[in-house]
Amino acid sequence: MPLFYAVLTLVTFLVWGFDKYRAKMNQWRVSERALFTLAYGGGAFGALAGMYLFHHKTRKTYFWVLIGLACVIHAGIIIWLISN
Repeated sequence: MPLFYAVLTLVTFLVWGFDKYRAKMNQWRVSERALFTLAYGGGAFGALAGMYLFHHKTRKTYFWVLIGLACVIHAGIIIWLISN
């Protein structure tokens, strides 16, 4: 399970960076649904790091709220997995 979170976090972070790059180039973008799916699927911390390091989607309050919620959910899951 730790490998799952590590891989998905890295993939999500890279997708966030890719989407930011595409935004700067005015090219096809990754959908917000895909970004949220990656975050809620296990890559929440990668999404948060991508938001912060790439300054991507930071002006949208609902991204902060929903990605923050995903981080809380996955932190709870990780804590539960470690304790059991």
